[in-house]
Amino acid sequence: MHQSVFLSEAIDYLDVRPDNWYLDATLGGGGHSREILRRGGKVIALDYDREVCEKQKQAFASEIQEGRVRIIQENFAHLQQVQKLHLTDLGEQPFSGAFFDLGTNSDQLTSGKNGLSVYENGPLDMRLDQTLNVTARDLLMALSEKQLSELFIHYGGEVEARRIAREIVLHRQRRGQDAFKDSFELANLVSRIKKAPPHRLHPATKVFQALRIAVNDEIGNLERGLPQAFNQLQSGGRMVVIAFHEGEDRPVKHFFRHLQEQGLATILTKRPLVPDSQAIQDNPRARSARLRALVKV
Repeated sequence: MHQSVFLSEAIDYLDVRPDNWYLDATLGGGGHSREILRRGGKVIALDYDREVCEKQKQAFASEIQEGRVRIIQENFAHLQQVQKLHLTDLGEQPFSGAFFDLGTNSDQLTSGKNGLSVYENGPLDMRLDQTLNVTARDLLMALSEKQLSELFIHYGGEVEARRIAREIVLHRQRRGQDAFKDSFELANLVSRIKKAPPHRLHPATKVFQALRIAVNDEIGNLERGLPQAFNQLQSGGRMVVIAFHEGEDRPVKHFFRHLQEQGLATILTKRPLVPDSQAIQDNPRARSARLRALVKV
């Protein structure tokens, strides 16, 4: 079951005001949108996963009918296009707040359907948007040893990246076009190289993370989406972002700092908010979360 990280804290920072519109750029399980509604706000919610949108349209059916929620299947990197196509009635700066939860939906991470899980077998696809062309298997079969190593280091922080990349290249040379047909094949290969102590992360977790980020261009989308969301904030509007690893937290930190240096925003979190021990015990997926917030001046 998906649990929203920093549920109360994130919406506290948004400073929700009754009947104002708020952007939930990463709808997912819908927990943060539900909390915005509970506090009297209205929500424009985006998600590029069609199944997520269809599921949440049913969950929020009454709120949609009341005109308090709009759910749009789109990547937040295309927010400017969303505004022109779907939100013209709300004006050029429709939002009193914008929220990004950059964590992948727990339902997707635990399902073997598209190869995201290290524990459930499935085709090595990893596309969160099925209109994308390149799959995780495509990368494993095409990239050089050096390119794979750099990918695992940059997007996964994997300390054994070079050894893993070397074994991947050797494995595909041995297996040819039969290599990497499913996620267990990759997870088992990495597990033979790395031995994780009991009750720790699966040895292949960081490799899977790096491939998912690359396949879905998650960092590029974030760098494109943040300024578009900021431009659509009203004066005094707030932006709250929850990141789960250094690769995505870094561009958020730099973007916030740049806005403050330009006199366009004030950072509300001098240091990122991190979960306490109780929050991690309640939801282990929250252990790496970092929350940053700012207000537009």
